[in-house]
Amino acid sequence: MYPQRVLSGMRPTGALHLGHYHGVLKNWVELQSEHECLFFVADWHALTTHYEDPQIIRESVWEMVIDWLAAGVDPSQSTLFIQSRVPEHAELHLLLSMCTPLGWLERVPSFKDQQERLAERDLSTYGFLGYPLLQSADILIYRAGQVPVGEDQVPHIELTREVARRFNHLYGREPGFEEKAQQAAKKLGSKRAKLILELRTRFQEQGDEEALAQARSILQDTQNLTADDRERLFGYLEGARRLILVEPQALLTAASRMPGLDGQKMSKSYGNTIAMREDPDEVVRRIKTMPTDPARVRRNDPGQPDRCPVWAFHQIYSDDAQQQWVREGCESAGIGCLDCKQPLIDAVLQEQVLFRERAKPYEDDPDQVRNIVADGCERARDLARQTMRDVREAMGLDFS
Repeated sequence: MYPQRVLSGMRPTGALHLGHYHGVLKNWVELQSEHECLFFVADWHALTTHYEDPQIIRESVWEMVIDWLAAGVDPSQSTLFIQSRVPEHAELHLLLSMCTPLGWLERVPSFKDQQERLAERDLSTYGFLGYPLLQSADILIYRAGQVPVGEDQVPHIELTREVARRFNHLYGREPGFEEKAQQAAKKLGSKRAKLILELRTRFQEQGDEEALAQARSILQDTQNLTADDRERLFGYLEGARRLILVEPQALLTAASRMPGLDGQKMSKSYGNTIAMREDPDEVVRRIKTMPTDPARVRRNDPGQPDRCPVWAFHQIYSDDAQQQWVREGCESAGIGCLDCKQPLIDAVLQEQVLFRERAKPYEDDPDQVRNIVADGCERARDLARQTMRDVREAMGLDFS
C-alpha cells in the first residue's frame, strides 16, 4: 500500500565501523533520495543480547546517530528516531504475539545460529525468541513497502509477510466489506472503477499477478481516496478482507565486500575494525599491520592478491587502473606489501576527513542531534498511531 516507504534500523552496541558504512549506510544515503525513508535506533533489539549490560546501549545511541549523519544520512530527507520512544512498537508486538504460532519463531534460521555463535551469553529468554516478531512489528507499524536487507535476512521479511497475512485473515473481516469496497470503487470514476473490477476478476479467476500489480498501481496513484477506502480496495483486489497490515517486500542489497583487517567479517568482537571516525594515526597503524598473502615471506616473493585481505580493501577503495597495478605488482613481486597498502591508507584517511567534517557540528552541539531525533520520533509516532488505531478497531479494542 505504501511501496515507496522504506524502513531500516541498526542496533546501538558500540562505535560504527567501515563495515557498517559500506554495508548499510551508503545504501541508506542512496535510498533517501528516492523513497520515503525511516531509519531507527533499535535499542530494544540490542537488549535481546545485551540485557545484562545496557550501559553500552546508553553510551552508543547518540554516537551512532552522529555516525549516520557523518555518512550523509539527511534528516531533511529521512526520519531518524529511537525505537523505544515510539511505544506503539511494543503494543503491536504484544498484539501480534497473541496470534503468531510459536513454531514460526522457532524456525527462523538466525534463532539457532545466534544461539550457537553467542554461546557465552544466556539467550534462553522470550525476548531473544520473540525478537523476529518485534522486528515484524517495527516494519508493520509503518506499513513499510520495502525493507533493505541482505540475503541472510530474507527469512525475517518472509515471517513478517506471514504475520501480516494471518492478522488480516483473522481480523480483516469487516461487516458489509464488499459493499463498502464497491462504494469506494465508485469514487475512482466509472472508467477506472470498471477497469479495477476487471483486473480483480483476472487476478482472482486466472491468477494474473500482472493484473493485480496494475490495479495496485492505479489505486496508489489515485489521490481522492481516503486511507480507509484505499485499504478496503487493496483487500478487495485479493479477496474479501480489508488489508490492515501491509505485506512488505525485501529490498535486496548487495552484500558488503568489506572484510575485517584480518580477512574475517569486520566485527568489534574480532578486534579487526576501523571506526568511521578513527584517529588518523590509528588508521595508519592498523592498515600497515594488516596480514598479507602468507606466500610473500620475502620482498621478492611473488604473491596472489585473491589470498590477501588487503586486496579486498582495494576492491572497495581503488579504481580499475590501481587494482591492475596492485595485481600485476603483487604477482610479479614488483611492489612490496607496504607499497600496496599506502594507497589504501590515503583513501581511508581521505574518506574519514569527510566523516569528521560532517560530524563536527553535532559533536560541538549535541543538542542538534537530540532535536533531530526528537522531531523524528514525533513524525514516526504519528504514523504508528494511525496504524494502531486501525489495529485496535479490527481487534475490538477501540473502547471510545
